[in-house]
Amino acid sequence: MRAVLVWTVRLCGLVGWVAVAVACAWLLGVGAVPRPWNGLLVWGAVAAGCAVVRAGALWGLRRVEGAGGGLSLNKPDGGRSWASYDRLESEVLSRRRPPLGYVLGRYLESRAWIRLRTCAVWLLVSFASGALFVGLLGAGSGDDRVDALRDAGARVSTATVVERPGGVREDLSEDVVRGYSARLVVAVPGGPERLVVKGAYTYDKPRGGAEVEVLWAPSAPELGGYVHERKDLRALAGGRWSAFSGGGDGRDALVAFVLVMVIGCVLAAVFTFTAGPGALQRLAWSPGVQTVRAALIMAVFLGWRPFFLGDGASLPEELFAGGGFILVLLVYVFTSVGTIGDD
Repeated sequence: MRAVLVWTVRLCGLVGWVAVAVACAWLLGVGAVPRPWNGLLVWGAVAAGCAVVRAGALWGLRRVEGAGGGLSLNKPDGGRSWASYDRLESEVLSRRRPPLGYVLGRYLESRAWIRLRTCAVWLLVSFASGALFVGLLGAGSGDDRVDALRDAGARVSTATVVERPGGVREDLSEDVVRGYSARLVVAVPGGPERLVVKGAYTYDKPRGGAEVEVLWAPSAPELGGYVHERKDLRALAGGRWSAFSGGGDGRDALVAFVLVMVIGCVLAAVFTFTAGPGALQRLAWSPGVQTVRAALIMAVFLGWRPFFLGDGASLPEELFAGGGFILVLLVYVFTSVGTIGDD
């Protein structure tokens, strides 16, 4: 039973790591397809399921060891140093040929592997946080008009402003004009000669005769149009998106992703090399810590689920989806900070 639980923990950790990596790569637009994003939903469910099963196996392992079922995985034990533990195992191995499972287990608990595993987990945490943040920026348009236009068969065309823009407002950032929003009336080639666009966003100050790209629905011109030069209108029309596409939003997303990854890499170095292998091992095999992390992963997955499917989200789902990127970092930091300086 103990061996089954140990290998369940190890395999769930490996499969869960791969599932999170694939899901986050998909979220960044590598596998961008119109919603519902069923592939992303499946990989997210696998990651959350592995985290929950792993936590359950750890609690089962603690129960088995508490009943005298075997040596604790928190090596070294009984006050022995890692060097003395190595000598003890060398003596055992010299007397008999160990089974393959024992050899693999010995390798998977080596000091080098423990640090490598810890570093890999933190790199994945930083990648996931960056992907969640970037996904939050681009997964939705934030405008119900886009959903209505897409449902009506939206397309993107180059249109001409035929009337003087109304309600022009500057988009200011630290007293610097980033763009303009206005009410436009445009003529679409092969379409309506007067298409109303409310809240159109352009980099340059809008004027009559200017050309803009507009998202509109030939079957429902009464819905008006949608103009936003910071967004990829063709991706919105197809119900998909690409994290680092051209335009201001793509550049902002790239900067945000790099920043979060840099922070995550710094944390990876800190928590991998400021703690001893024993402390890292105890953390990795702690049922309490892994249960907290599994609960977080499940909550973030459930929070993002409506976005994967293109459905409306409840308030708790929006909170976990919106704050997931920072929650992941905070929970992993707070559950790891106690290992700093510990052997």
